[in-house]
Amino acid sequence: MRVLTLGAGTVGRWVADMLCRRRHSVTVVDIDPENVQRINSELDVRAIVGSASRSTVLFQADVCAADMCLAVTGDDEVNIVAASMAKALGARRSIARVYAPAFRDLSTFDYQRHFNIDSLLSLEQLSAFELARAIRNPDAIPLEHFARGQIEIYEIDVDPKSAAVGHKLRDLKMPGSVRLGSIAREGRMWIASGEDELHAGDRVSLIGTPEEVVKTRNRFVSQSERRIQQRIMIAGGGETGYHLADSLSRRDFRIVLLERDPDRCQNLAKLLPEVTVVHANANRRSVLEDEGCGTVDYFVACTGNDESNIMAGVEARELGAARVMCVVGRPDYANVVGKLGIDRAVSERDVAARQILGYLNEGAIISQSRLPNGAIGIYELEVSEGTRATAASLAELPLAGRCLIAAIERSGFVRVPRADDRLQAGDVVVALVDQSKSHDSLSLFNE
Repeated sequence: MRVLTLGAGTVGRWVADMLCRRRHSVTVVDIDPENVQRINSELDVRAIVGSASRSTVLFQADVCAADMCLAVTGDDEVNIVAASMAKALGARRSIARVYAPAFRDLSTFDYQRHFNIDSLLSLEQLSAFELARAIRNPDAIPLEHFARGQIEIYEIDVDPKSAAVGHKLRDLKMPGSVRLGSIAREGRMWIASGEDELHAGDRVSLIGTPEEVVKTRNRFVSQSERRIQQRIMIAGGGETGYHLADSLSRRDFRIVLLERDPDRCQNLAKLLPEVTVVHANANRRSVLEDEGCGTVDYFVACTGNDESNIMAGVEARELGAARVMCVVGRPDYANVVGKLGIDRAVSERDVAARQILGYLNEGAIISQSRLPNGAIGIYELEVSEGTRATAASLAELPLAGRCLIAAIERSGFVRVPRADDRLQAGDVVVALVDQSKSHDSLSLFNE
């Protein structure tokens, strides 16, 4: 595919190199002639000197033929404007990297929809979601790019003592905001229907908003296995630490956040009223001891410095933290932290790579993933005018047994659909598709 990368800094160069290795045709634009010269000499790409926010430069980079435009300069505003222009000039998909949380806060203004950008990409937020999912729902499937992160798919084994065993799905009276998507039994997986009866040991996937999925999972586990309140300690109150605490603070977690900048501490205390914010240096063993690091269920290091994160993680492990996680930027560090007693290392680049590669699709497919055994695909699909998907209600479409519409995004709002819902042009849907019948299901969405 043809990919236009705007910005040749650390992130832009890494993205261009990653896509080049996967045999994509890459064009890079950067305002710094030295960066362009370095890119041209080191990578098999076409590099152009110019401002990413100028139409003449975008035309020179052949934006009209681009399958995807990635705006990853060091300036949030330039990225948003450039991605919006690229989309308007003919790029099939456009993605802008942003750092400031305000650009992703839908309660104030929807920048993504207003500027007609397919996705606003934040490496810090993606890393935080990866850590939060490992703490909150270890079995949850990473779906940050589906429905702008508002939908989660969580796999769980049905406990033999669960009240759901022996009942058909239509009799479970599931909440309207959660769907049971698939059932796996004895090596076979299929799209769930109302007539399916649950057996002990079945592995089912729940689809819905993270809050509702957490509540609904209790129907499938015994009373003794339900989660008790856990203690979390976060080292570093930057963007990653903030997003991590924010995504957990409304659930049953007691969170302590350590930050060395006093001004940042004051801001975090206002933004996160349910979190205990401590002005302290997490790299000091005495501080970790005083704050009770040895008794926490999870210790997460995300200070913004790889070496500091690793050292803090090692100290937390020695003090007795049950599980230790850290954020590392360098991929080679991710390979060695396990030997130091750190349970999980999250690399911003790896998380972003999955996100970007998920967008390299054709036709109505915006992004796609797979359930673990590969038999069922998870697709984000764009509904276009005149396609067969808009010709009838969901109950009347030929979807039964091969495709489940799990969520609909319309006008910025995401919800779980009803059988009598009818898709409209401009909708974005999240669908579970039987891969053996994917061609017939996906053809409903293609013109």
